[in-house]
Amino acid sequence: MIISEASVTLSRWHELARRVLSGEMISREEGREILLAPDDDLLELLAATYTVRRAHFGKLVQLYYLKNAKSGLCPEDCGYCSQSKISDAPIERYAIANERVLMEGARAASESQARTYCIVASGRGPSDREVDHVCQVVRKIKDELGMHICACLGLLKPDQARRLAEAGVDRINHNLNTSRRYYEEICTTHTYQDRLDTLQVAHAAGMELCSGLIVGMGEEHDDILDAVFELRGLDVKSIPVNFLHAIDGTPLQAKDELDPRYCLKVLCLLRLAHPDVEVRIAGGRELNLRSMQAMGLYAANSLFVSDYLTTKGQTKEEDFEMVKDLGFEIVIGGHEAQMP
Repeated sequence: MIISEASVTLSRWHELARRVLSGEMISREEGREILLAPDDDLLELLAATYTVRRAHFGKLVQLYYLKNAKSGLCPEDCGYCSQSKISDAPIERYAIANERVLMEGARAASESQARTYCIVASGRGPSDREVDHVCQVVRKIKDELGMHICACLGLLKPDQARRLAEAGVDRINHNLNTSRRYYEEICTTHTYQDRLDTLQVAHAAGMELCSGLIVGMGEEHDDILDAVFELRGLDVKSIPVNFLHAIDGTPLQAKDELDPRYCLKVLCLLRLAHPDVEVRIAGGRELNLRSMQAMGLYAANSLFVSDYLTTKGQTKEEDFEMVKDLGFEIVIGGHEAQMP
């Protein structure tokens, strides 16, 4: 029997997935091979990755709904962000939203079949008054809707984390964004270590961790690998993968280095490196994955539904249709939802 070189190359991904399913962890060099995989290997890579996704999550998709609770007014200089102090992007700027607005967001999240409602506030970190306000609203959301709550409020102090946990916040989001090496290239007003410290404080308070990265900011493959493998040691339960949506008025407005095939390889890397962790396709998916968005769910098992912080996403109806067309099911609180 003659085995072609191409078939040997393609079978490599299924062998890698088999080893992951047997409990082995992929190496850094194998992670690099995934990022550098030839485009001709992409379907085989996705098929192999899907065997891992299916083993841990079946055909279920978790939806997240994001509420920008405080916009702009931020003293940090993150180069990718339209809300930073160095951004000239024409966005809304407002102080933290009142209870009525946050409750309306929670009800919209529930109506959108989202399992998790994400309350996000711009700024270096919350004031104690802002923490008290979020705690009050979270208690009301839990009483009325029973939703899973994720909060992204910036750098947290131990006492603030404890109060949020006691109020019912299930999870804290604080993304690594990139590697320790590259971090100063995108932000100078706080450090990579500051971000790690907040994750540790949240974990110590008993909340789950949600932390991920942004791809396409000018980083190298090693920076992506650094972030992916750093997350292994943090006991994260959810990894949002953002693909840079370069916004006019930000320092990264001219960045345009991603294509859908590379984005899919990044998602495959995250799934194979974190086989039993929720991987979420987050900001920039419509812009960067384009017509190949649905293929991302063969690696990832979670999506943001509707809009992001200061950019629009596709409609929830389009998201529902995409999930339905794949033959997948939306899950809410551990149960499959009725597809519209």
